[in-house]
Order: sequence, then C-alpha cells, then structure tokens
Amino acid sequence: MADLRAGLIGLGAMGRHHARVLREIDGVDLVAVADPGGDPYGVSGDLDVLPDVDALIAAGIQMAVVAVPTVFHEDVALALAAAGVHTLVEKPIAATSEAGRKGAPACAEAGLVGAVGHIERFNPALQELRRRTEAGELGEVYQIATRRQGPFPARIADVGVVKDLGTHDIDLTAWVAQSPFQSVAAQTTHRSGRPHEDMVTVTGRLENGVVTNHVVNWLSPMKERVTIVTGERGAFVADTGTADLTFYANGVIPTEWEAVSAFRGVSEGDVTRYAFAKREPLRVEHEAFRDAVLGLRHDVVTMEEGLRTLEVAEAVLDSSRTGTMITL
Repeated sequence: MADLRAGLIGLGAMGRHHARVLREIDGVDLVAVADPGGDPYGVSGDLDVLPDVDALIAAGIQMAVVAVPTVFHEDVALALAAAGVHTLVEKPIAATSEAGRKGAPACAEAGLVGAVGHIERFNPALQELRRRTEAGELGEVYQIATRRQGPFPARIADVGVVKDLGTHDIDLTAWVAQSPFQSVAAQTTHRSGRPHEDMVTVTGRLENGVVTNHVVNWLSPMKERVTIVTGERGAFVADTGTADLTFYANGVIPTEWEAVSAFRGVSEGDVTRYAFAKREPLRVEHEAFRDAVLGLRHDVVTMEEGLRTLEVAEAVLDSSRTGTMITL
C-alpha cells in the first residue's frame, strides 16, 4: 500500500515538531508544507514552502496537520474538509466554541477523520494511569487535581492561558475519569500586561461526581506538569514532564479510640513508581491519526471532544468574569 500523502500548514514552534514526526513515522509521506510567514526553523527540507491552504490542497494531499495560530483554525479546517482531506488540528479546536461548532461537523459529514491535538492523552504516564484506573486499581475515584505552570511563552499571543494550557487539563481530566464536566467555578488574573488572562484556578465537578481542581499559569519560574488522581485505595501521581507514574497506597492502621472509630481515615502506605514503555507523545498521537485514516483503530481526540473541551474552557472564563459557578 502506498504511503499516505500528508501536508502540514504552520511551521512555527509546534509545526516544526509535527514536520519531524511526519517524516519519521511509517506509512506517511510528508509531501507539502505551507506557511505564509515562511520557514523560521528551517524544517521544510527540499519541499517548497507554499503560501496557503489552497496551495497545500492542490499538492494532492490525503491528510493534513494544522498548526497555524488558533484564530485561523476554523477557516483552514473548513477548507480541508471541503477538499476531502483528513485533518488533525492543534488544540484548541478553534478560537471560540461558535467557530468550533462549524468546523467539528464538517469532517464527520464528509466521512473524514477529524482530530484535535490534545497531546496529553498520548503521554505514557497518563495512558498508564487511565489503564490502571479503568481496571479498578484505585477503586472509586474521588478527585482529580492538576498543576500546569511555568514561564511565560512569548510565542502565544492570540489566546490566554485557559484556552492554551488549561484545555490540556480539561481534556485529560474528563478522559481519565471518563465523564464530562458538570460545573466549574474559576478565578483568573492578568499580570503580563496582555489582554488575555495568564493565571487561573478552577474547581469543578464531573457528571459522575468526581471533584476537580486545576492550577494553570504562565507566571511561575518553576515548570510543573502534575496530575493527581485520588481514590478509595490511594492516589496516582503522574508527572507528564518526565512521564513518571507513582502510586501512593493507603496504609491501614486500626483505630482503637472509640470516639473516632466510626471514621475510617487513611495513613501513608507503600509507594510504588511504575516501569513502562515511554514513547514520545507526539509520535503516538500521529500514529493514532494515521491509523484512524486507514480505518485500523479510532483512539484520536475527536473534533466533537475538542469542542466540548473548548466549551468548558469558555465556561471557566465566564465564571471568572461573572464571579459565579457555571453549569454546563
């Protein structure tokens, strides 16, 4: 079988990594790249840098990766869908949920694979965490808490920290718990002098009753990427920066004090760090997209899922603006 003809539009900070991985995976041939701003990282190789999505489509591509700024996601995705091209759009799916509601059904109605690049789902630590949680190793899940913070990225200019980084945590939380968000309450702050927020704290509840907490910011010199899932048997701690997964088991100490014996508290038990294969998340994401296009499996983040994540992100911003809890 001939390799799938792939195109890439957007050769910036994320696009350069997509270009590398598209050239590395089997069954895919990167045949065209486009960026009206040129090729700042020199990733085009022997390919001409095309000026726009129309030129990319004219190169005869079957699948495409969209890594342009968020405000252009809608127009580019719609053009690719109209041309019959399977499309992976970097997260978030669009600048607004209104725009996302136009792009999300376009691929489905055309019988195409449409995916959103929520790469954390393909992080080995989170995949192992979900596998173990789904197998019941944690028992009932009570809470999912995330911390995602680090220095300000000058490359992000068109959205704030909620839609850029926070969408990672919204998506992975609903995916790990296998339940959508029911409500959110949030606080944001603006410290960088830009029109968009650069720090947010969010509390929420999923439809299955799991409570959530998220700290996301661009204002910390310390880079942190942590997900903590607490349940009846202990807690999983996933560090997606190092792809490590650690389990903190509940200890069992009999309570002899009659006044508190009705409360079954926990103490620290065994601590286990798991060993498992750690493959690059972007490569795993691209392989999932390739296999979905080939009809072999379908574990990509769908555009419908990407739209739901964006709707939660907008509810977070609405909550911060109004000072109220938002029910989804």
